[in-house]
Amino acid sequence: MEPVKFNMLLPVALFLMLSFGARMIQSSTIHVNTTDMLTLYHFKHTITDPREALISWNKTTPFCSWKGVTCSPMYPGRVALLDLDGLGLVGQLSPSLGNLTFIERFNLSSNGFVGPLPHLNYLPELLVLDLSKNSLQGGIPPSLTNLSNLKVLDLSGNRLEGPIPLEIGSLYNLLGLDLSRNNFIGFIPSTFRNLSNLLQLGLATNQLKGSIPDELGTLSNLNKLILADNRLSGRIPPSIFELPTLVLLDLHLNMLDNHLPSNIGNTLPNLQQLILGANQLEGRIPSSLGNALMLQTVDLQSNNFTGKIPTSFGRLSNLSVLSLDSNNLEARDSESWEFLYALRNCSLLKVLSVQENKLQGAIPNSLGGLTSLERLYFAGNHLSGLVPPTIGNLTRLFLLHLNGNNLTGTIETWVPKLTKLQELYLQENNFVNDIPSSIANLTGLVSLNLSNNNFEGFVPPILGSFPQLLELDISHNKLQGNISEGVFGATSLIHCILSYNSLEGSIPVEVGKLTLLSELDLSSNMLTGKIPDSMGGCEELQILQLDKNFLTGSIPVPFGNLKNLKLLNLSHNSLSGRIPKILTALELLMNLDLSYNHLQGEIPTNGVFANPAAVSLEGNWGLCGGAMNLSMPPCHPLSRRAVRQYYLIKILIPIFGFMSLVLLIYFVIIEKRMPRRTQLLTPAFLKKFPKVSYTDLAQATRDFSETNLIGRGSYGTVYRGRLKESKMEVAVKVFDMDMHGAEKSFMSECEALRGIQHRNLLPIETACSTVDHNGNPFKALIYEFMPNGNLDTWLHHKNDSKDPKCLGLTQRINIALNIADALEYLHHNCGNPIIHCDLKPSNVLLDADMNARLGDFGIARFYQNPRLPSAGSISSIGVKGTIGYIAPGTFFLLDVFPV
Repeated sequence: MEPVKFNMLLPVALFLMLSFGARMIQSSTIHVNTTDMLTLYHFKHTITDPREALISWNKTTPFCSWKGVTCSPMYPGRVALLDLDGLGLVGQLSPSLGNLTFIERFNLSSNGFVGPLPHLNYLPELLVLDLSKNSLQGGIPPSLTNLSNLKVLDLSGNRLEGPIPLEIGSLYNLLGLDLSRNNFIGFIPSTFRNLSNLLQLGLATNQLKGSIPDELGTLSNLNKLILADNRLSGRIPPSIFELPTLVLLDLHLNMLDNHLPSNIGNTLPNLQQLILGANQLEGRIPSSLGNALMLQTVDLQSNNFTGKIPTSFGRLSNLSVLSLDSNNLEARDSESWEFLYALRNCSLLKVLSVQENKLQGAIPNSLGGLTSLERLYFAGNHLSGLVPPTIGNLTRLFLLHLNGNNLTGTIETWVPKLTKLQELYLQENNFVNDIPSSIANLTGLVSLNLSNNNFEGFVPPILGSFPQLLELDISHNKLQGNISEGVFGATSLIHCILSYNSLEGSIPVEVGKLTLLSELDLSSNMLTGKIPDSMGGCEELQILQLDKNFLTGSIPVPFGNLKNLKLLNLSHNSLSGRIPKILTALELLMNLDLSYNHLQGEIPTNGVFANPAAVSLEGNWGLCGGAMNLSMPPCHPLSRRAVRQYYLIKILIPIFGFMSLVLLIYFVIIEKRMPRRTQLLTPAFLKKFPKVSYTDLAQATRDFSETNLIGRGSYGTVYRGRLKESKMEVAVKVFDMDMHGAEKSFMSECEALRGIQHRNLLPIETACSTVDHNGNPFKALIYEFMPNGNLDTWLHHKNDSKDPKCLGLTQRINIALNIADALEYLHHNCGNPIIHCDLKPSNVLLDADMNARLGDFGIARFYQNPRLPSAGSISSIGVKGTIGYIAPGTFFLLDVFPV
């Protein structure tokens, strides 16, 4: 809620100007008095006039005709009014202004004056002193309190500091006092009780502390009291609520507590604006506020009010703003929702804010009766069910916040009717179906946030047709298909977030037309192809996130044009080539993540790369060099052969020696004590595999939600779930049937797993081969869930890991032995030998007891009986292993036992 603007000069100064003008008599004769003229000359020469506003202040023009100067009719040749408001004057105020002894009104507001307040001892006729909206510094000089006839003192909007002088209480004739928007400290002087004629008091936006003095309640003529944005605490004095003349009471943004008096609406009959937000007030909202019939604004937001919202607000026919958000107000049944129906009588109501409370259930249909509403805030409650279609009657709405609830249903029946909407926030609900193309009716849309819902279908190209759209967020939904060229047609976009969907295809080159774009997030989709060079045209970009896709090609060199870039995340893609050195010229770049790609070559050492904490490059096996803390192998002057020799000599030999010793101990000591089992089958080998349907798996994984995602592989995605009937926690590997080789990988893994069983192989529960709800082929394997994840997460910690996992020596030995047992079984004891072909830490799973289980047989090679003449290998997949990864053997051991 915006604070009410305080203009204390309007009623007071208008009266003074009229009375002053009545005394003005034009005289054909100008009497010469050099005192005031020389004072004004001196004032002009001590300041700067960049706009030449005082060009008329010259010797050829009578000084009483100079701009802003008005002379007194009673004292010819003496200045009575100096009005230089808003002329852009700069400099210090000269104490010589105190020589204008006949001046009655002094207005130098809205300029660039600096330095201390001048001493003005000799201005007995001064009625109005307005030095507001400058950059004056220091404290209030004691001499200012000698202006005994002063009626208006406005020093607001400066940089004045120190305590408020007690002597201000001696200015008995003051009608208006405004010291707002300064740096005053200390307490509100109790001497203000002497200002018995005071009509308006403004002390807002300072650093005042302590309680509000009870003495302010004795100012019986006070109609405006503004103490907002300070550090005031304690209760509001009851005497404040007994000022019948009070029209405006603004105490927001303090630390005031306690209850409001139950009769507040009876004792403040003339109150028009009650602004008490952002305090620590508590208790129930007094229903007597409905008796203050003049009320136009009620702002009680960000307090601790409880109970129901009073229906008595419906009696306030002048009510324009009702802000009750961020409290603990409740509405659980039709009776407690009655306030909404009562507000139908407030025909002038434009703003209703009840967000961040404890409102529950469905929104009543009576909401449609508030046809004068322009802003509606219902966010952050516990609302559920369908949005009433009557909301479409609120045709004046230009701002609608329903986010952070449990609302469901479609939006196509009511959103298109709200044609004046500029802000539509529906995020964090359960809205379903497509985003309707009829949303194009909202031609004035500036912000659209539909994130964290269940929208599906394609991204409507019409979203790019809004000429004023600044914010678009449709992330965390179930949207699919290509990103149309039209989506990036809104050239006014500043924030564009399409992440966590199932979008595919390439990134349209039209993205380069978004020259005002500050944030672009396309992460966690299924985008393919190259990053378009045109993206270098988005020169205002500060955040760019394209991670967790299937993007290929190199990092575009035009990224060097993104001089404002602060965060760049291209991780978990298939990017290749070298890191462009042009990235080192991005001086504002503070976070760069290029991890898990296929980048190669030398890592730059300048710019962001000089700070290893700001760069993430793991998972790129072809990179070398760079800063020392990146722990990458050297590039020069060593050749590749020398690098290999470096690893063999410095790393492999000690590892092999150590492993040989471990294996010797194992076979000599442990094997002698433990009888060798001739059969490694577990009881589960003979179990009957249960049948599961697509519906069962969708339900177990919450419709394959991103929140249940465990990881992505070459041919599919793995989700965590819980089967409804068996209550078993499982890992569901869903194959992407649109990808070449996925079906063969499924068949290969089934072939491998159907006849093998070993304590160190990942146990399979069952398989599913069917069609989904759209008739598309669906294949999945269901494994027992391994609670300790994969070995890779224990060995290779990310930089942002708050609680890094660590393996002890005993655990590392046990894991190595487990995998050795599994490989021995696959090679020699399972009938036809099986070669895994992709042994790496991410394919080694750890159960609850940290026992290793080998998984992912999607590219395994099967050997027939070697004694047969036609013996040979059988495999359904052409390329073997993970690109850039060498396994099994040496490099797997290097991961488990690093040097």
